Amino acid sequence: MNKKKKIFIAGHEGMVGSSVMRLFKQNKNYKLIFIEKKKLNLLDQKKVFNFLTKYKPDSTIIAAAKVGGIYANSKNKVNFLYDNLQIQNNLIYGSFLAGVKNLIFLGSSCIYPKNSLQPIKESYLMTGSLEETNDAYSVAKISGLKLCQYLNEKFNLNYKTLMPNNLYGPGDNYDKKNS
Repeated sequence: MNKKKKIFIAGHEGMVGSSVMRLFKQNKNYKLIFIEKKKLNLLDQKKVFNFLTKYKPDSTIIAAAKVGGIYANSKNKVNFLYDNLQIQNNLIYGSFLAGVKNLIFLGSSCIYPKNSLQPIKESYLMTGSLEETNDAYSVAKISGLKLCQYLNEKFNLNYKTLMPNNLYGPGDNYDKKNS
C-alpha cells in the first residue's frame, strides 16, 4: 500500500501559503495538513508542539509570518521581531521535537545587507548593515535560517530555507500602512 506523504503547511491562508496549498492540492500523492490560525495560535509553543506531535507530518512548510510593508515594519519593530521569532521557532524546533525530517522555511531577501553587491550571492549574508526600515523582520528571518542550519548540522535533517524575492499576486495586500 502506498502511503501518502503528510505535509503541514503553516500559513496556508496567506498569499504565499495559499499558493503553495493550491500547488500541492493538484498532486494526489500528498495528504495536506493545515489549520486556521484562529484554531492554532502559532505564538503558543505548547499548542504548536501538541499539534505537530498529534498529526506527525512527514514535512513542514513554513509560510506563516507576521508581515507588513515598510511603514508597518518600521513602526512595529518589537512585534515584527518577537512574533516572527516565536512563530518560526515554535514551528522549526517543534517540528524537530516531533520527528519531522523535512522542513522548508521561507525566508526573505531582506536578510541581505542594505548595500549588497548585485546580483546578491548567498555568501553576502551577514556581511553588512541591514535596511533599517525592516531590520527587526530581517533579524528574525536570519535567526530562523540559522536554526535550520544548526539542526541540520547536528542531527542530519533536511531543513531548507528558501529566499523568495519580493512577491505579489492573488491574496496580496495593498494597504498603504500594512502592505
